[in-house]
Amino acid sequence: MSARSCLSVILAAGEGTRMKSALPKVLHAVAGLPLVCHVIDAAAAAGSGALAVVVGHGAEAVGRAVEARAPGAGVYLQSERLGTAHAVLAAREAIARGHDDVLVMFGDTPLIEPAALETARSKLAEGVAVAVIGFRTASPAGYGRLIEQDGALVAIREERDCTDEERKITFCNGGLMAIAGAHALSLLDAVGNANAKGEYYLTDIVEIARGRGLPVVATEAPYENVLGINNRAELAEAEAIWQARRRRAMMLSGVTLMAPETVHFSHDTQIGVDTIVEPNVVFGPKVTVAGNARIRAFSHLEGATVGEDCEVGPFARLRPGARLAEKAKVGNFCEVKEADVQAGAKINHLTYIGDATVGAEANIGAGTITCNYNGYTKDRTKIGAGAFIGSNSSLVAPVRIGDRAYVASGSVITKDVPDDGLAFGRARQEVKPGRAPVLRALYKAEKERRGGGSKG
Repeated sequence: MSARSCLSVILAAGEGTRMKSALPKVLHAVAGLPLVCHVIDAAAAAGSGALAVVVGHGAEAVGRAVEARAPGAGVYLQSERLGTAHAVLAAREAIARGHDDVLVMFGDTPLIEPAALETARSKLAEGVAVAVIGFRTASPAGYGRLIEQDGALVAIREERDCTDEERKITFCNGGLMAIAGAHALSLLDAVGNANAKGEYYLTDIVEIARGRGLPVVATEAPYENVLGINNRAELAEAEAIWQARRRRAMMLSGVTLMAPETVHFSHDTQIGVDTIVEPNVVFGPKVTVAGNARIRAFSHLEGATVGEDCEVGPFARLRPGARLAEKAKVGNFCEVKEADVQAGAKINHLTYIGDATVGAEANIGAGTITCNYNGYTKDRTKIGAGAFIGSNSSLVAPVRIGDRAYVASGSVITKDVPDDGLAFGRARQEVKPGRAPVLRALYKAEKERRGGGSKG
């Protein structure tokens, strides 16, 4: 297949009114990636070297998403919606450049797999003019049927036009197809609109090709490959299918998922072998986890890099820019953002580390906060290798804690601490014997003045 050139025409002009959204339908996301971008990725994986995306509703926004995913892709405007064949011809300029294969795909079918496209292309390589991608279902009602005879596709028949015998056929039209580039424009131009809706239907090229003596076949793909998204319920169904696929792929690649159905991946999540992911973990976009790590339950990671042998969670949040080197630990109820946590450092519990560097083997006590934001700008905190930060300390940026330095518990640190230094940044404790009853009396009187209230 690599010797054959291929153009993929992706139809993404629909309004998607059933989504009930201001966002164009094809920009709704599965696994954090717009539907149309899933289709773009499948086309590229199937060997498509050229891409033409036909846009309509929300053209500018869709065009930007396409350009971001596939720089250099052609974007073509369908100003009128006159049927699927008319939509494909909006990309006439790209088709006319002459490719061996032309794939016609839909921007709202995010689950199409490269293998299904490759199978259709292989039929073109064997000399077929048109290969229609179909699926089988035990409940074919509502779908167009693929009528075959002696291995050839004779027609695509809409259910309302089927005979009683044809309605029993369970091989249905998935809509996607591959067309030999040498015949593509000629077949598309021959499609007429003599039908009740006055539209130009792409499916008509099957009978047109057969009328010219050109071979036409149907190939089979799993139903989910051609599942189109029309509303939020179908979007959720597609998300569930995509997640199930990715979970299985992760486990087969050497990742342990303790409760697979509770783990949510992004389209670009990467996890190394022998990593263990506990239940109820969410991976947002741009997360890479190296091998032999452990991501504990109820953690949320986004835009983060986790090194070998690291431990995260439970109930941890890694925000964009969190970078954990090997054997680092971020424990329960901790948040890390835009920070380099170097090898062997420990951030065990109830801590916020933002805009910071935590040196190798440093130990950050419970309740530590890097005070990185002054209301206008964000400044950086640098914690040296082997430093010890006592519990409930606040490090007011910009500030540097030196290598092997010690910060006493409960300190507010506003000045740099040198290497091997010891810093106390807290008020002197005073004890007033016998004052507690006086305070209780004052509190009671104030409560009665305000009209009482609930106990506790």
